[in-house]
Amino acid sequence: MSLLKQLFLAICVFLLVAFSGSFLVGLETSREQMLGQLRSHAQDAATALGLSLTPHVDDPAMLELMVSSIFDSGYFSRIRVIDLREDNVLVERAIDADSAGVPDWFEQLVALRPQGGDALLMRGWQQAARIEVQSNPQFALAKLWDSAVGSLAWLTLCASLSALLGGWLLRRQLRPLDQMARQAEAISQREFVTAPKAPRTPELRRVVLAMNQMVEKLKALFAEEALRSEQLLKASFQDSLTGLANRRLLEARLANDLLPQESNSQGFLVMLRLNDLAGLNQRLGGQRVDALLCAVAELLERQLQPSDRAGWLAARNRGGEFSLLAPVMQAVDAQRLASELSAALENLRTTGASDQTPVGFLGVVPYTPGQSLQELMLRMDQALAQAQHHPNQPWALLADTGPAPVQVQQDWHQLIDSALQRRQLLLYLQPVVSCAEPTQVLHHKVLARLLDGQGQPIAAGHFLPWVERLGWASRFDLVMLQQTLDTLHHTPRSLALSLSASTLRDPASLEQVLQLLAACPGQAHWLTLEADERHLPPAAELQQLSQRLRDTGYRFGLQHFGGRFSQIGNLTHLGLAHLKIDGSYIRGIDRHADKKMFIEAIFRATNSIDLPLIAEMVETEEELRVICQLGLQGAMGRHLGAPKAAD
Repeated sequence: MSLLKQLFLAICVFLLVAFSGSFLVGLETSREQMLGQLRSHAQDAATALGLSLTPHVDDPAMLELMVSSIFDSGYFSRIRVIDLREDNVLVERAIDADSAGVPDWFEQLVALRPQGGDALLMRGWQQAARIEVQSNPQFALAKLWDSAVGSLAWLTLCASLSALLGGWLLRRQLRPLDQMARQAEAISQREFVTAPKAPRTPELRRVVLAMNQMVEKLKALFAEEALRSEQLLKASFQDSLTGLANRRLLEARLANDLLPQESNSQGFLVMLRLNDLAGLNQRLGGQRVDALLCAVAELLERQLQPSDRAGWLAARNRGGEFSLLAPVMQAVDAQRLASELSAALENLRTTGASDQTPVGFLGVVPYTPGQSLQELMLRMDQALAQAQHHPNQPWALLADTGPAPVQVQQDWHQLIDSALQRRQLLLYLQPVVSCAEPTQVLHHKVLARLLDGQGQPIAAGHFLPWVERLGWASRFDLVMLQQTLDTLHHTPRSLALSLSASTLRDPASLEQVLQLLAACPGQAHWLTLEADERHLPPAAELQQLSQRLRDTGYRFGLQHFGGRFSQIGNLTHLGLAHLKIDGSYIRGIDRHADKKMFIEAIFRATNSIDLPLIAEMVETEEELRVICQLGLQGAMGRHLGAPKAAD
């Protein structure tokens, strides 16, 4: 029972006891007063009647007349005259008791008995007779009943008003306790909310201010750790001049994308090399060359702005060499991109550069999961060499030699549309295990596969780009969510399912997802919905999205975290279930001290708000050993368990 209900019940019991006691005391006082009045009334009547009957003591007719006259004019239950010599009744008048509308239980409770009085009739100096008078208590009982009913009604009204006023006052005064309860619940969900207004009550005010101070201290601690981690990220993975990613981060992302993982697909690597950078330095000076490098960096950054390119990466390798990593792109789009970049690069031509040679050369090379990084870089050198030998077209694209499961767009359209209509996606589960106990599964990551024409499963990395290209990402999410909920209905277990950027940014699609979740509250305990850190909406929309998802009872988490590290400052408002570090920061962590320091910084920041940190794409025992030493809660990857078909 809540404190408000306990206090309200205590007030009601106190009022009931107080008013009941007051009522009983008033009733008993009125009863004693009535009894005294009845006795006085009976005695006065007996005395007056005795004085009146003394002259007519020997006249029976006069005795009866006067007794009847007194009896009929007063509230008496019995009057009789008794001859003392013969001890017989000379005159008697009596009336049966009448309840006068008073309940029997009240009459028994009050016990208002008839009260009597007596007087003597004298014959000279001798006692001739005795007059006995009993007053009738029914009239007093009726008045006492009316008084009790009136008092009870008044006390009930006062008690009701007091209870209502007391309840309202209690609710108002204890409202800060509700705020503190919400604060505590928010902290348990890794949110930090301060009470906007301190109460006037001194005791509650001190508690609320103390809670706010604690929350602010936790926020400051987290902000300090986040700032330190962000500075470390910039120092380790960011070029100091242009602000782009450095070669270390590019190679980490490439190594990650080249892994034969479910989510990896074919993409393109674009490399831009400025022509004769050393000569430009001598002719223009370092300051103007730095401005040129920054202009090239801005040109590449503009390529990352479209929402469908959230997973792209722009980097400066060294000197005048830049790279653009473009996953999930077709050859036609790669050619168009290279042509546009080459034209934009010519617009950056500076005074002092030769008009006969291009400003820079571009090489475009496709890559596929499973390909080695050395092979990819060798092909890139070939592409740049071809571009340098053809100044009229200062870019070259090497053709892809690897086959794809389905090559024609029409085939993909039919295959994906049929699977979505019939809800025939194959669900695969990949375990996420505890670093402390690798045999303990924290949850399973839900992945999807399709069947090709020969009945062979197609990995998500091959068909998901076509799902995006056809504009069916939200439709795909709904089917995946429905099949996952159906699976949980039959086999409850902890699962994590990703939502695409299209679903997160489209209000109509998101509303369909929320309605589907609200219709299945029984599965809320088992499912965590995840968003890709590279496709997140703005901070305000993200916070509202997280709150709406958690209002349905389902949990919310982030995956592929690390590329937009400025997001870490918003984690205190999201109430996340977990945070998954992108595999590019885990790849080779046992050999790279800077990656280890970066993950350690993230862990310190998230550990201050008790946010579980999970490593993605752990591929070797050495990587697992390092992340376990760092204290991460969980890990996933082929080393810990390959995806398997759901039951």
